Amino acid sequence: MSSESEKTMKLVTNLDRKAIEAKLAEVRSAAAAANLKELADMFNGIEGMPRAQIENKVKNALKWLADKPQHNRIASALELVGLNLVNLK
Repeated sequence: MSSESEKTMKLVTNLDRKAIEAKLAEVRSAAAAANLKELADMFNGIEGMPRAQIENKVKNALKWLADKPQHNRIASALELVGLNLVNLK
């Protein structure tokens, strides 16, 4: 049996560019709300950005969050985006 405190992230691998950009906007907002200005700034102007740049920003953000387990929800959202980067056109 799993405890009620366990959270399961729904694995979605069919996000298109619009959905990916929306998820990154959510990450930006969550980071700003958590006073993580440096992280939030990584995703300013993400809309319309080339795939390689977005991929680089997602990887850098995940590295930045690696030693911050208290922000696991943001990291999980970024991991989900990472799984969907192949869908960016």
